[in-house]
Amino acid sequence: MSQLSKPLIRQRFGRQLQDYRKHAFVQQAMAERLADMISASAEHAAVERLFEVGAGSGGLTEALLLRIGVGHYYANDLVPESAELVAEVIKQHDVMAMDFIPGDIEDCTILPQEIDLVVSGAALQWLDDLPAFFKRMATILGPQGRLCFSSFGPENMREFRELESVGLHYHSLAELKKMAELWFEMEAMLEEVQQVEFDGPQAVLRHVSNTGVNGLDGQSARVWTKSRHREFIERYRRAYSCGNGVYLTYHSLYCCMKKRSTCSVQHQPKTAAIGNAAVCCQEMREIGVLA
Repeated sequence: MSQLSKPLIRQRFGRQLQDYRKHAFVQQAMAERLADMISASAEHAAVERLFEVGAGSGGLTEALLLRIGVGHYYANDLVPESAELVAEVIKQHDVMAMDFIPGDIEDCTILPQEIDLVVSGAALQWLDDLPAFFKRMATILGPQGRLCFSSFGPENMREFRELESVGLHYHSLAELKKMAELWFEMEAMLEEVQQVEFDGPQAVLRHVSNTGVNGLDGQSARVWTKSRHREFIERYRRAYSCGNGVYLTYHSLYCCMKKRSTCSVQHQPKTAAIGNAAVCCQEMREIGVLA
């Protein structure tokens, strides 16, 4: 699998940010489902301090604020231009304060403390060190704090992996649970596999480009020539026909976790400074329910 290139990810998501929600219909549906899971818990009817990792164009931000009240909304994204879009969403809701922390969450040295709820929508698959991320989030969460996120599983975009041997290394729900279990107790897990239909392979390529999800470095040793492009189109059509077109697989994961009462991470002071497509088929497995 290819290595992550954070500068390339930043560049490609930044280029598509303004129109992202128009094209990223799967990610927007994931934001709605995650927000439903979070709001289903009575403890999340109102949250004093919320931190969103990878806020992007504000899709999850809006879905959450339509369902729960938030006093202080902290948001982070690798793309600095995200701040303006998220602020536009937040000012339409009754939020007392908002802070934006730009940059790679794995490199941010100062984060808000005593957070009640950390959320992230379809972003954690871009991180290099998930166990370190889980530990860091446990550090900034207050007692009884929760981490709720969506991401993608091993079947995600398997068509590109099978045809071109490129793609991210996606983790399973079991792997995510194992990575986080030192600091969190799992409250709810849900996964969903769907094959989304497109008119043809060209439409798939446009979709991938428009949603920024091709931010990989060194995707293949082969040069993407016209003949290679034509070969890819033909192979994709032969292998992944569906209805009147072709399909692309999405494997969505959802997790809600509660910080362990015996968590040994050290807390910092609370006042720390802050710098359109059809579904060919679908499978869903609900593994837990919110407490």
